[in-house]
Amino acid sequence: MREIYVSTDVETDGPIPGPHSMLSFGSAAYLPDKTLIATFTANLETLPGAAGDPKTMAWWRAHPEAWQATRQNMQPPQTAMHQYLQWLKALPGKPVFVAYPAAFDFMFVYWYLIRFTGESPFSHSALDIKTYAMALMKTPYRASTKKQMPREWFDQLPHTHHALDDAIEQGALFCNMLAVNGVR
Repeated sequence: MREIYVSTDVETDGPIPGPHSMLSFGSAAYLPDKTLIATFTANLETLPGAAGDPKTMAWWRAHPEAWQATRQNMQPPQTAMHQYLQWLKALPGKPVFVAYPAAFDFMFVYWYLIRFTGESPFSHSALDIKTYAMALMKTPYRASTKKQMPREWFDQLPHTHHALDDAIEQGALFCNMLAVNGVR
């Protein structure tokens, strides 16, 4: 079964799920040749008993447009995660979670999938774009930042802190990196 790279970005009100909530998430499903085959996005109601982290909430106050985008058309997490699970299962291949940074985004998506659906089509795996860049550039991990990556890896796509926009942007970046590495 072919792999479908599901570039995912989350917006949250804190550093970990449970005490804090995932406010919004977006996924862009790509074939390795950078064909965008499907997208999914949802804004979520906050978790009962959860509260925004003071440092994270200070960041949101500095980005009111992005905050407002996460608070439109909110759904209960259970509804959104069940819809997301069905969307993932309908993809024409095996979904592979891809993010920048994967450790943060995957932690929230995996927690929400398990908590609200009891399963994850991603299993326990996530592919980190920064780590892949480290391998391609042959640089230390901390030196493998977007600022250090070759400009030709980037398409002219916005980074807006709207989850779906950012998922599309980082998915195109990842597919460009696949091409450089000769992955088909």
